[in-house]
Amino acid sequence: MKKPIYAVLISFLIGSCAQKISMPAQSNQQVHTNSIVKPIDYTYPADSSFKVLSWNAEHFVDLHDDPYIKDPRENNPPANTGLRISLFLKALRIADADVVVLQEFESAKFLRQLAQDSLSNMGYRYFGDIPSHNYYMNVVIMSRFPMGLMTGYGLATTPLPGFLTKEGKAETQNNINTRMWSVDVFPSEGYSFLLTGVHLKAGRTDRDVAMRKGQISLLTETFNRYIAENNQKNMLLAGDHNATPESEEIGMLTTSTTLKNRFFDTIDPKVFSHPSNAPGRRLDYILVNENMNKEILDGGAKVVKFFSPDTMKTISDHLPVMARFLKKDK
Repeated sequence: MKKPIYAVLISFLIGSCAQKISMPAQSNQQVHTNSIVKPIDYTYPADSSFKVLSWNAEHFVDLHDDPYIKDPRENNPPANTGLRISLFLKALRIADADVVVLQEFESAKFLRQLAQDSLSNMGYRYFGDIPSHNYYMNVVIMSRFPMGLMTGYGLATTPLPGFLTKEGKAETQNNINTRMWSVDVFPSEGYSFLLTGVHLKAGRTDRDVAMRKGQISLLTETFNRYIAENNQKNMLLAGDHNATPESEEIGMLTTSTTLKNRFFDTIDPKVFSHPSNAPGRRLDYILVNENMNKEILDGGAKVVKFFSPDTMKTISDHLPVMARFLKKDK
């Protein structure tokens, strides 16, 4: 009996899918390597190293009103928005980073359009975010390298250690966890890392500290699961942590025994990033776990300036942080 035409088509499609390009086995990327493959039209750069840039861009919005976001700044962008965009693009050209993580940025759609219009010769092909449904400040990524699964934390509720409601119940929050995500990045056939972008709760009050601790606890549990699956997993944690190097929050990442593979802050604690025109404290980080610390170059991450203090302040009240890494097969 002849097969129905739809059965023939299904057999053909299955056979075609079987011809997909297989990503070479990676010893430090054991999860999902059978189903996540290199794009068919992509060739890995021959460079032996790559750069990551992290920058809080300070309420960086486009010139269009999003009807679903009710906020005066997003509805009516400041008069200097065009100038800020122009200077920001110049800074990105100077940085020439392979992976860019931005905080307080409206959307990956906005970043993609900027790259297509003004950075088309720089090789940025991949963009991502998991945006808030009711606010315009998000964490976004732009990359020359393919990416894999992106995990968002926005639906999760986190605790505020030590704080109780009026009813005496342990206090919780899930308003700002949209500003955290993790994604696998593939700089070469034999090297990958888990990149987590964050913009942790702002503020100096005890309650703000507790909110950041709750967020970091969620990240800690997530990182430990990855290490349990693969103890060689490379991890990079980039963003505005809204905490200084000596704080309890940063200590949860760099000195706590709770993490199975702790993070390193490779920047001198005396180097500051905020405010950008006259830095007096550091809130911005590119932290690397023990596994990835072996690949960091140039003595560690750097707080960088592209222009004069006044010009940097026009772009953002934060200075960017940049780090370079060796693509080292494991």
